Amino acid sequence: MNKNQRANIILTYLNKRYPETPIPLKHRNHFELLIAVLLSAQCTDERVNKVTPSLFALANNPTDMMNLKVTVIRKIIKPCGLAPKKSAAISELSKILVDQHNSRVPNNFESLEALPGVGHKTASVIMSQAFQIPAFPVDTHIHRLAQRWGLTNGKSVWQTEKDLKRLFPINSWNKLHLQIIFYGRECCTARGCDGTQCTLCKICYPNRKKPVKTMK
Repeated sequence: MNKNQRANIILTYLNKRYPETPIPLKHRNHFELLIAVLLSAQCTDERVNKVTPSLFALANNPTDMMNLKVTVIRKIIKPCGLAPKKSAAISELSKILVDQHNSRVPNNFESLEALPGVGHKTASVIMSQAFQIPAFPVDTHIHRLAQRWGLTNGKSVWQTEKDLKRLFPINSWNKLHLQIIFYGRECCTARGCDGTQCTLCKICYPNRKKPVKTMK
């Protein structure tokens, strides 16, 4: 079975298993989604969803957020980790959105990635989930599973993203990246599967005996 065959099997299976792909991070507008995605770095979505209601009750738009003291933001988001760095980024990017983008979240990679605390993965999430522009955000779940399923050589998340974009049709990207995340959390976890246990690992490699070591 080659990569394209495995990719077709995976896409068909995940479409059946996860026909709906609700966005895990709770939000009511593009700005809230941006802040939630920023906070999710090295933090679970569940914890972010517990923290953001208190923050967004005070400020759910760039103008109100930039007027909050950084110390206030830091105290609220502390459970998410990296609070000093994240709170400074939230405050500064809010000012930039007001000053340079008419208080709106931009819908292009260049402008998004120029914002403090916003890397390529975060920008990809915003492009796909906020603006429905095709993107393939690669998080730790996707990076791990793509290696277990033999879809990438696993040298970097950049290479994984490039390989997955080549293998899957562009109209599947926005939904598929969430489907893979859901499956990774539910069935092919970091400790619960080593590349030989879950349904898709067994389908892709029925004769595999040795565990797959994830390359960072």
